[in-house]
Amino acid sequence: MTLLYALPYSRSVEGFFFQTIDQYRQAAEGLTDSFGQPVEEFEIQFIDGGQIDCELFEAWRVSQASLAAYLEAVDGWRLEHKMIFIIAVSSCGYAAHEVADDPERIELDIYHVDSLRELAEQFVDEGLFGDIPDRLQPYLDYDAIARDLGIDGYDEIIVAGERLVYRCG
Repeated sequence: MTLLYALPYSRSVEGFFFQTIDQYRQAAEGLTDSFGQPVEEFEIQFIDGGQIDCELFEAWRVSQASLAAYLEAVDGWRLEHKMIFIIAVSSCGYAAHEVADDPERIELDIYHVDSLRELAEQFVDEGLFGDIPDRLQPYLDYDAIARDLGIDGYDEIIVAGERLVYRCG
């Protein structure tokens, strides 16, 4: 489970660790500073959890306003949805709120390959460039095809330690 920390902006108050939105609300509710005033603003920090959830936290730019939605995504989203969110927000120009509603509606192609060259080889194997006889395949310039894929909007990224190739829709 993901462990977060709420650091109050008021220096006279200690923060608290939490894992759920209920724990956060309960701990934040009665917190007061040295003047007896309620503490209302916190910086939310990622402390511990899976690498994918850490990258999701960074892409989401979690704040008090987005905390509940982030925690819901951590527990409720599949790995694929988390990857879509991270790539869409960090590399494709989407705003977090656009993706958070429904990651599946984002037009994004993700390929589980290590490089554009490997994707070029996969596309040739799948017949994307037509039927190429086996005797001619050794003469194909896969590096040139990979460069063309890069020009066509395909790019490489590492998400949670996995190398991927993606293309924004």
